[in-house]
Amino acid sequence: MPAKIKRGDKVVVLAGKDRGKRGTVRRMIPKDDRVIVEGVNIIKRHQRARSAQQQSQIIEREAPIHISNVMLVDPNTDKPTRVTFRRREDGTVVRVARRSGEDIE
Repeated sequence: MPAKIKRGDKVVVLAGKDRGKRGTVRRMIPKDDRVIVEGVNIIKRHQRARSAQQQSQIIEREAPIHISNVMLVDPNTDKPTRVTFRRREDGTVVRVARRSGEDIE
């Protein structure tokens, strides 16, 4: 079964401290059912200086969020939608937005 959410998709966060934020899926972690969304779930990492010339610093970066907490944004209606699959006549499987009924991609 193909993935309902893929890298590069526009998604909206459904739960958590960043609920309502929108972003693009930067990376998928299928083993843990997690995604990294651009601009969502920002954490601060303290980085120690590795050499005398480099200073220690605080780095902000995106942390993974569970895939159940994001929903795909329908490209036609610009609203969150569920995803289903349909098989074309040539045998390829395509994702379909439940809200509009249109193919995604």
